[in-house]
Amino acid sequence: MSQQSDLVGRREKAMADKRRRIMDAARSLFAERGVGHVTTQEVSDRADVAIGTLFRYAATKAELLIMVQNEKFRAAIDEGLAASESLSGSDASAQDAVMALLSPVIECVREQPENGRQYLHELVFGDPTEQHRSAGLAEAWRFEAAIADILRTLPDVDERTRATLARVVTSIVHVTMTATLHLRDTPGEIEAVVQSQLTAVLAGQERVRG
Repeated sequence: MSQQSDLVGRREKAMADKRRRIMDAARSLFAERGVGHVTTQEVSDRADVAIGTLFRYAATKAELLIMVQNEKFRAAIDEGLAASESLSGSDASAQDAVMALLSPVIECVREQPENGRQYLHELVFGDPTEQHRSAGLAEAWRFEAAIADILRTLPDVDERTRATLARVVTSIVHVTMTATLHLRDTPGEIEAVVQSQLTAVLAGQERVRG
């Protein structure tokens, strides 16, 4: 029994090591040249694994990009949550808290615009049952739920309306970060565009209540 456990432990360790090498190789190559200029063979060569081994972890280059970006997306959401929560109890508005949440995510996606745009496109239009997309979509729902939670501070807004507003905000962020119109915009410029639209959305909500 002990020998079998040791064998399983070594196998799991080897798999984790290969996954780490693949992730590191893909992350560095995508950052250096952009996903469109990198092949899966180049990733497997840099990771020092067979191409067939790479495909066991990600069947396509798109899935490989999602696998890499998911980790960055998750970390950016965590950073944004911490920033927005730090405003709790202060005089900051709901809009300030939402922007505090959005800012690290915008920075993450726009760090390498080609990769970020492709990542968002694949999450929305790819197979939602694929393992890495499913994990990415779970983070997207967490992001949207966090926005809805912040909007609880708005007076006289029920749960359904908060969920709708959160969906509108995430849609604004998605379109702004993927639109060709904003391809060359800096993260700061993207934030300014998003903030202006967020102001309009929340002002519209105020008019509806009035």
